[in-house]
Amino acid sequence: MRKVALCLILAAAGRADIAVEKQLDLRVPMRDGVHLSTNVFYKAGPHRPTILVRTPYGKGPDLSPFYRGFVERGYAFVIQDVRGRHDSDGTFRPFDQEGPDGDDTLNWIARQPWSDGAVGMIGGSYLGVAQWEVAVRGNRHLKAIFPAVSGCDAYLDRFYSRGGAMKLGHRLLWMAENLRPHGSVQPELKSYLWWLPIRTADRAATGQTVDWYQHALDHPTYDSFWRSISVREKLSRVSVPVFAAAGWYDNYAQSDLEAFATLRSLGRTAHIVVGPWGHNMSEKVDGIDLGPASSFPVRTYQYQWFDHWLRGKGMPTFPAARIYFTGENAWHDEGEWPPAGTHSTALFLKSKGRLDRDPERRARNDRFTYNPRNPVPTRGGPLCCNARIFPPGPLDQRAIERRPDILLYTGPVLSNEITIAGTVRAEMYVSTSAPDTDFTAKLVDLAPDGASREVTDGILRLRYRNGLDKRVFAHPGETYKIAIDAGVAAHMFRKGHRIRLEISSSNFPRFDRNLNSARPLEIRPAKQTVYFGGATPSALMLPVLKRARP
Repeated sequence: MRKVALCLILAAAGRADIAVEKQLDLRVPMRDGVHLSTNVFYKAGPHRPTILVRTPYGKGPDLSPFYRGFVERGYAFVIQDVRGRHDSDGTFRPFDQEGPDGDDTLNWIARQPWSDGAVGMIGGSYLGVAQWEVAVRGNRHLKAIFPAVSGCDAYLDRFYSRGGAMKLGHRLLWMAENLRPHGSVQPELKSYLWWLPIRTADRAATGQTVDWYQHALDHPTYDSFWRSISVREKLSRVSVPVFAAAGWYDNYAQSDLEAFATLRSLGRTAHIVVGPWGHNMSEKVDGIDLGPASSFPVRTYQYQWFDHWLRGKGMPTFPAARIYFTGENAWHDEGEWPPAGTHSTALFLKSKGRLDRDPERRARNDRFTYNPRNPVPTRGGPLCCNARIFPPGPLDQRAIERRPDILLYTGPVLSNEITIAGTVRAEMYVSTSAPDTDFTAKLVDLAPDGASREVTDGILRLRYRNGLDKRVFAHPGETYKIAIDAGVAAHMFRKGHRIRLEISSSNFPRFDRNLNSARPLEIRPAKQTVYFGGATPSALMLPVLKRARP
């Protein structure tokens, strides 16, 4: 451990330099004897509350400018490498380590002479996961958390979709960027994204077998293993106040909103902000310029949040939910999620690619062929976690809408605006020539100039049509009613725009390719049929907001 004193030069003009005690590489003991490398920063003075960050990305040798404001305000700031990462000992086990290790770290902080025993936690992505994992344990020293873009369920957020398809690009890219041996050359992206079998894609991405990746593939259904490690399943145990931040174009928005709604229903103190950003709130989203009004003063909210819960200052007037409505490009304060006044409204699939409030009278169908060797490429949407490689957002879909393996259903030109807020679903009647396949649904806003911008999307692996805990293969040619969870949105379709639904069977590499077979490594095309009208009224289900907007 190194212990030094230093001065942090503040950016604000006229401020005096602040003498800060800086303790680097402290070895904090865990209950099993493993020691985690930890840095501590604080101003001289009496006992003070602490802000804790636990990270797998490297705590660094100094306090980053991003965190200095907390020290300036009189907090101690602690940042720690999680188990098995960077300077910490042990083996990285993301499924089970963050709860116990976070709990031990909180207890260690409370015993330090510079601590008053009150701790808050901040951070996004994995740093947010670390907060949720310890929040369910009820440690008395944890007074509030502020997780961002983190989700609360390992299965639904980090490995599989709500329809059972694997989040391939997200998972393998993260592993390639973070788990390769130090100094090794990053492999070419396609070398591991197209790798088969997926079982050994960890070796292609990282050069080694990753035990927790293998364990995740051992459990493709949402079984007792996933439920046992899910924070989502244990939200009733969270008693600390929670302020979450989410982005519409981030992989975790749906889980972040569900956690907020669940906590509010349990009477807990919970707030959320959802803005028009991806996994990195400070990065511009491609495809649309939302202007300065789309920004959010997250640091100011954090200061006010922790000043109240850790220092007893007056509680600011936070809205329960501050939601950015895309399309309208405006913020609204809501008391709940989904907002009061939403109603599920059906738009029915019709012949000649139409989408309408009235169903087709006669039974009809459309067909396409899905070939796993030529999947529909991912273009925008709610993605994670490297925007340079997988750009998120409302990107124009025209280039891929020309493909023969995408069905388009488009509504009439809107004479009035339509606002939606909630979960989008596609309820369809389908059949396939394969024992297993996928169906995708993408909600699109078609502008008068022809731009076709994604709002949200989803996928269903047909074997999970009866639930993520039930794997039932299909009988080729048999008709099934399915429901595709196409994600969450708060969006205004403006007057003069049109609502469009895209149906296909792939969205790669966001989701892994279904090989259309019950046999490993057998790749076969699938002839897909979508039925509508008559006794098979396939429909897009929109959560339409039917109330006056302020």
